[in-house]
Amino acid sequence: MLGLEYFSFRDLWSPVFLVFMLAVGVLYTFVAGPWRTNFKHSSPVTIGRQVVFLLGVALLYLAQGGPLSLLGHLMFTFHMTDMAISYFIVPPMLIYGIPDWLWKWAFDRSFWRPFRALMNPLIGLFLFNLLFSFYHMPNVHDWIMVHTTVHAAFYFVLFLAAMLNWWHVQCPVPEWARLTPLWRLGYIFGNSIVLTPACVLIIFASKPMFSVYSDPYVWAQAMRYCVSGDPARLLAEFKGGPAFFNLMSAQDDQQLGGILMKLLQEFINIGALFVVFNKWYRQDRERENENDWDESAGALLNRNNL
Repeated sequence: MLGLEYFSFRDLWSPVFLVFMLAVGVLYTFVAGPWRTNFKHSSPVTIGRQVVFLLGVALLYLAQGGPLSLLGHLMFTFHMTDMAISYFIVPPMLIYGIPDWLWKWAFDRSFWRPFRALMNPLIGLFLFNLLFSFYHMPNVHDWIMVHTTVHAAFYFVLFLAAMLNWWHVQCPVPEWARLTPLWRLGYIFGNSIVLTPACVLIIFASKPMFSVYSDPYVWAQAMRYCVSGDPARLLAEFKGGPAFFNLMSAQDDQQLGGILMKLLQEFINIGALFVVFNKWYRQDRERENENDWDESAGALLNRNNL
């Protein structure tokens, strides 16, 4: 199916990365559960939040180490799907799943003080979006994809930038929040705007931009990231390189990938806007109710005093 039958279990499932992500999930389960009492001011973590975190870990594994990762080297559409899952869906799930007391334990230390300037919302907004756009410049993308160590390092940095970006949308520690609800709405809208030029360039390009998905030799070099063995073997076994697996032309695949990325980003941003606005509305209503109660109680006390 989709050409995956041509690859080994190791190629498809990245066992080392699988073990690492399983370890992350198990460690989180113990920290949020029986080991919670070892942390200062800890409180129970709901089952819902734990499930969201573990689902986020599973999605990150599938996008960066599972079959979706391999498919992302065969078709640009799957590459952009991996990008959307890894950097737009997973980060808010992980941030939501980690309780505030664990964030405080990890980052409320003197060691992090020199890095606090990085928590400026403008850095969070532009760092990720500029890195993402820079990565999808044709020459940059092809160079990173064929240098496996740089590829892994860049994806790690991009993930950290995505976590920082989403931190300002749903800051899990209220006293550390830098944005009011109104500014959060503007921040989400800004995320959509800043990334648009890169998507537009990809969608409306008059020819294929990325050699990884059109040039068999470059493709074979890039495949070393997820497939062991000599690239020459891939060229001999799969004549045409990525065209062997792709039913679409390289340009159609590229346009579909750009459209999919933009649509997924917009749907996710709309969901984020809805969540932030609803939370803001509920908080306003609660404050109004508290004020009404205080005024009513004050009026009753005044009548009794009279």
